[in-house]
Amino acid sequence: MTAESPSPAQPKLTPQFCFSTVALRDFLRLSRAAVDDSITQNLNALVTPSKLGFDPTSTSVRTPRPSQTPIDPQACRTFKEKVLFPSWQSRSDVLTYCAYVATSPDPDDPETALRGAETERTRERMVDERLDPYSGRYFPREPRTERLAMLLRQERGVEAIVRSRTWGLVRERCDDNAEDAEEALNRWREDLGRLSPPLH
Repeated sequence: MTAESPSPAQPKLTPQFCFSTVALRDFLRLSRAAVDDSITQNLNALVTPSKLGFDPTSTSVRTPRPSQTPIDPQACRTFKEKVLFPSWQSRSDVLTYCAYVATSPDPDDPETALRGAETERTRERMVDERLDPYSGRYFPREPRTERLAMLLRQERGVEAIVRSRTWGLVRERCDDNAEDAEEALNRWREDLGRLSPPLH
């Protein structure tokens, strides 16, 4: 993978995309697989073997050890700016947008009428808790916004773990400074903002 290789393109952000939890999860999974899950290989690909010359000891080991060769600072910077941070930002955009959808009114929920009918049936039902102690219990179907909010909480937790692991390896291999992943991402966002032309 070169420093220019893309992770999956960000999908068009619509409520339908967010409520299609399979599509949402697939995008997040494929994006993480392209960059974060394969971070060791991505970093190894930044080392240019021709600059180092042939290492005779490399043939004496049957299973090659992970390359711990320091990576050229410019190659590291390019990888972070062109691959890593855009991938993280793309996932952040999706999670933020879908969180907005999950907390907004949802007049198009196809299950609204179904939930209403279930509630009405429950009200009409005769309940005798002496005969059946469970008959009075009613667990209404969750609105899809609540299901989406729960999924997003899980995915944000996964994202935090993934970024922490990835950033640890990047700092180790790129001999990077001590700022954490979010600080580095925020600085990249600011730099991008300064480099972007003003909006009219």
